[in-house]
Amino acid sequence: MAEHLTETDVRSIAEYSCIGLTAEEVVAMTADLNAIIDSLAPITEYNLEGVPPTFHPIGDLVNVMRDDVEVPGFTQQEALMNAPKQEDGSFLIPSILGEGGDR
Repeated sequence: MAEHLTETDVRSIAEYSCIGLTAEEVVAMTADLNAIIDSLAPITEYNLEGVPPTFHPIGDLVNVMRDDVEVPGFTQQEALMNAPKQEDGSFLIPSILGEGGDR
């Protein structure tokens, strides 16, 4: 197995990622990361000459959302129908700032 990353590289990556690793974990992580990089070696054997680079696997897809269509909403009366408390066409909710009562 080739050494693509050193223990110093792994410590730097861990520090940058805010991951605390013990000395034993650095040794194990270095071996694991180098094994992962080695497992990707077959990818380099493909002949990609003439294949244009892409930045996204879906290609030219730009927007998959539906058009914005205005639909009728609730009336004020319908919106307030199930409100536990209401006043002057508004919801009344418990105060969260310690002033007591509903606002």
